[in-house]
This record gives sequence, C-alpha cells and structure tokens, in this order.
Amino acid sequence: MALTGCASDDDSRTVLRLAHGLDTSHPVHGGMEVFAQEVESRTNGEVRIIIYPNEQLGSERECLELLQLGALDITKSSTAILDAFIEEYAVFGLPYVFRGDEHMWAVLEGEVGQEILESGRDVNLLGLCYYDAGARSFYTTRHPIHQPSDLQGLSIRVQQSDMAIRMVRAMGGSPTPVSWGELYSALQQGVVDGAENNPPSFYTSNHYEVCRYYTLDEHQRVPDVLLIRPAVFDGLSDEHQQAFREAAEVSVAYQRELWREDQDKALAAVEEAGVTIIEPDISEFQEAVQPLWAMFEGTVIGDLAERVEAVPGD
Repeated sequence: MALTGCASDDDSRTVLRLAHGLDTSHPVHGGMEVFAQEVESRTNGEVRIIIYPNEQLGSERECLELLQLGALDITKSSTAILDAFIEEYAVFGLPYVFRGDEHMWAVLEGEVGQEILESGRDVNLLGLCYYDAGARSFYTTRHPIHQPSDLQGLSIRVQQSDMAIRMVRAMGGSPTPVSWGELYSALQQGVVDGAENNPPSFYTSNHYEVCRYYTLDEHQRVPDVLLIRPAVFDGLSDEHQQAFREAAEVSVAYQRELWREDQDKALAAVEEAGVTIIEPDISEFQEAVQPLWAMFEGTVIGDLAERVEAVPGD
C-alpha cells in the first residue's frame, strides 16, 4: 500500500484521505460524509476530503497506525480500539459506565470528553469529535443469552480491546478478537459462537443472517471518534481549523439523528427476519462486571470513571 498522507491536486486545494472500516450504509459513515461536505463548503473548496470505507485501506487498527505514521490524514475508530493507543479512552469501555444516552452525551460534550479528545496529541491521534455508536449487546448463532451464566463455554468475538476482553471473561465467556471484515465468515463457520455490537452494525453487516438471537443487555456504550493527524490539523490556517471544528459539530448533530432512526429500523428489520430479541434483567449483567470495576480503583481509568459518574444525566 503506497500512501503519502495529505496532498494537493492543484495550487489551491488540499486533498485529505479519510479511511474507515464501515459499510457505506452505516450511519457513522453518513456522519463522515456530511463532515467532508461541510469542510469543502466552509473552506470554499480549498480543502477536499476523500473517504475510503469498507477497510479499503486497512482495518480500524491499521488505519490508526497509518495515521500515526503519516500515511493517512483522518480516520474513524471505536474507543474500544483506541484504548490500546491512548489509555484514557478505556474509561468509555467500562461496562455500564454511562447511565444512558443523555448521560453519555453530557460526558462526551463536557470537560471529560473534550480532555480525552486532546489526550492523543502526543501519539499523533487528535480527536475531532464523537459519533454515536449506540449500546453494544450480545448476539449469538445457536445459544440464546438470558443471563451472564449463558455465556459459559461460548466463544464471543470482541474488538482488539483489553477492556472488552476482560468484560467478556468477567461474564463467563471466552473472548476472541476477530477483525470486523472477517467476522461474518467466522460466525458462519462456527469459529466464534457470537459477537456483540449495536443494532445498526448487527443489521448492516448482515450478521443477523447467521445469528438468530440478540440480547439487549446494553453492556457498553463505546462511542466512535473522528481523528486527525495533529500535524495535518496544525498545518491548517486558523480559518480552516475553525471550519473543521464547525463541520465536525454539524456532522455530529446529523449523525445522532440518523443513528436514532437507523437503530429503530435495524431492530425492526432483524426481528422481521426472524431474529429473537431478548430483553434480559440488566442488573445481573451489571453485577457480573463489578470485579472489573474494582480492578481500576486508584488508576487513571478509575479516577476518570469517578468523574464520569459525577456528571449529571440519566
């Protein structure tokens, strides 16, 4: 793969590459499309962003590494993947750290969330904004999950995230990292017994075709983050930097609304396709992960979790 980062296609236009792993029908991709359109409009066409979806330039982790190396300009990553690069993002992976959507957005748009976006500067991963990635829940091929004990003996695909691995282990399952692009075949071939993700991702990935049970335990609300290489952002004029920030705000508002619509549609579509949707007693899952919370007491993650809990919101 030969990439050179930002380039110019004439004397006045800067072209930036944005790569990510999602399908073009995904609402987060929709948010990034609006971001690119707004940047071009607000810079009077002087900055153009070309989007490469569907892991065209690599997996989520590979895109982060390309960004760090200067071979890519912008990418999107789940905070579950980012916690391997920037410790502070791991707080968002703590199971049930958010009390709901209102609380999550109060945190993300407040002091804690904005501090964490800036925390990756030293490792060439500057956060621009958060996108809604909903609540993650378990889905399985043959074994319905009604309570944590039902995960015993099951191989569950997780992202390459220490927090996700610890969470599944705490609930009794066997965590198995598999890249997003390889997951459908892994489920189909029985390499893993299930996975966990939000409703739109479950639907747009077609995983519902092989996973017939979806348990809405909503164990994590790990947002997505739009990231830019600091050297690229700092190299923009003040006016263009402001245009990027305004474009990010517009794209977040659009993506959040799109997410709400797509989440409802996704749940209805998978149920119509024959998936059994299970609404368990969430308190049992919350209790199962308490030892995981105890592990982080007195650490950077534990201190951030206390600050998150103190933010008002339901």
